[in-house]
Parts: sequence; structure tokens; C-alpha cells
Amino acid sequence: MKIITTIKNIKTEINKARRKKLTVGFVPTMGALHQGHLTLMQQAKKENDLVIISIFVNPLQFGPKEDFKRYPRNLKDDAGLARAAGVDIIFAPATEEMYHNTLTFVDMPKITDKLCGKSRPGHFRGVLTVVTKLFNIIRPDSAYFGQKDFQQALIIKKMTQDLNLNLKIKTLPTVREPDGLAMSSRNKYLDVTQRSYANRLYQSLLKAKELILSGEKGCNKIIKAMSNIIKTIPGNRIDYVEITNPETLESVKQIKNRPVLIALAVYAGKTRLIDNIIV
Repeated sequence: MKIITTIKNIKTEINKARRKKLTVGFVPTMGALHQGHLTLMQQAKKENDLVIISIFVNPLQFGPKEDFKRYPRNLKDDAGLARAAGVDIIFAPATEEMYHNTLTFVDMPKITDKLCGKSRPGHFRGVLTVVTKLFNIIRPDSAYFGQKDFQQALIIKKMTQDLNLNLKIKTLPTVREPDGLAMSSRNKYLDVTQRSYANRLYQSLLKAKELILSGEKGCNKIIKAMSNIIKTIPGNRIDYVEITNPETLESVKQIKNRPVLIALAVYAGKTRLIDNIIV
């Protein structure tokens, strides 16, 4: 496995792969790898000749009071996990390598203003900008994302369609801890008490599913039932609990005979956790 830090050198490797007519699978990450990331890499390995991941903590997607400086960084540990998952190349550029006097950004109004975009202004502009740059550098055949970050995967898929990018976006199911908590790099921030209660986020989603499948159609009643479970988490603060159209992220008031996305974001202390299911 190779670790490459410059755009020039990674492009050289890509050109070699293209001359050999190898297919390229790509998993963009910010490091702090966990089983959720590794599942994406393993799937990419099954479907492609060459697997590349990026490890880049993207400053553009962090707000001024967010955790950019303390976000976990350990390239040595990440490299060991990636190697075991079958990764061929890690692209780990410095910030200056990715953003040297950058004046161009990628944005998508409306759909990025909902859910996480409401409380994290500019976040998805940073996501779309870095992912566009990475797609242009790596030129993958397929890129892999997890459903936990549903809104992110949705807007990236929409972006590739709008900009006619020549790759497939593949979204894999959320990988969970044994108690149901969605795997996340930020779970490391939770103290013992917060972690012991954090699975109640998933319990609230399952409660919503139970209500819907039993015939409940009023979204306000479902959201209230979810919120009552979440409020039992010590030191929590609800950012949002919403039921939306999974294609547009528009809020839904009444359940009808079509799928809905049930999504939430909750602060456990200072740690912001997100999760979702489709019913």
C-alpha cells in the first residue's frame, strides 16, 4: 500500500492505472477510521481493481466554533486499518496542497439548507468543494458513502448528475455498534455516561418505525415520541428531529404510502451525533 501526499504524484498513479485499464474505487474520508469506513473500502475492493481512499480533514466544512482543531488525526493507525481492508493507495494531502489560493467553490442551494445545513451554514459548500476536487484528482469509476451521512450522500449524488461527472455514487447501509449506535469518528468524544445513553438515538428511530408500521400517520406525534426518548439522554440538546421526503428533504406532515427519511441530530454534551433510517 502506498501513501501519497501530493496531487502530482497521485495523478501519476491514476494515469498508470488507466493505461492498464484498471477500474478505480474511491472512498473519501477524514481519517479516524472505524468499521463503517472499512465496510466501504471492502465493498470497493470487491467491485474494483484499485482502491484509493483519501484522508483529509477538510477545513472548509467546519464552522468557526466546531471541532476542526481537535478532530482525531492518526495516520499511522488509519494506514494499518486501511491496509487490512485491502486499500491500495492512501491520498493524504496537506491543507496547502488542496487549497492553494483557492477562489472557486461548489454550492447547491435549497437541498443543503435543510437538516444539517440549517445549523451548519457553509458546511455542505465545503463538502461539495472538496469532493469535487477529489473526484477531479482521482477520477474514480465509483465512490462509496455511508447512509449515516444521508444528506451528504444525496447532495453528492445530485452534484455528480448536475455536473455530468463520469462516476457512480454508491451508498451503503449504516454500520452500527452492537447496541445500535451508528458508528462515527466523533463517538470517541463521548464520556462513559454519554456513551451508555447514546444508543437511545437509534431507539427513537426504531420507535418511529414501529409507530409508522402500526398505522400512525401524524408526523408531529411520531416526532414527539422520538423526542421523549432522546430527552432521557443526560446533557442532551436536540438540533433537529425531522421526517422528510428522502429525495428532496422537504418536511412531511402526514405519512402516506411512500418512503420517508427519519433523521435526527443531537448534541450529547458538546458532541454532535447524527442518525437516520428510511421507512
